[in-house]
Amino acid sequence: MHEKRVGKAYLREMTGSLLLYTVLLVAAIRWGRPLEDGLLRTLVLLTPMIGFVLALWAIARHFARVDEYVRRFLLESLALGAGITAGLSFTYGFLETAGYPRLSMFTVWCVLCGSTGIICVARRWLER
Repeated sequence: MHEKRVGKAYLREMTGSLLLYTVLLVAAIRWGRPLEDGLLRTLVLLTPMIGFVLALWAIARHFARVDEYVRRFLLESLALGAGITAGLSFTYGFLETAGYPRLSMFTVWCVLCGSTGIICVARRWLER
């Protein structure tokens, strides 16, 4: 019962923060990019970070609500995902010196989330 309540609270908080992030991102791209360089443009283009910070807050609250086993499982998976991301980032850094195109820093975040998700699924599957 506790796990379902915690899961629903996390889903509600994370969904709300990601929806806010999406709305702010679209607005920042639509209205921020055409602005002249300066403080106002910078602030408008950074507004999606409000949603990002709220997502981090939702994750921190989720970690505080779950039991020790789930917390350990998630932190171990995140650590493995971070290690994979670091290895791939270093590898691609060497490839860039060989002439491969530069990638956006947004790519690192996608790799971290993807690798952590894959690790969580693989670990759950292996525990069966």
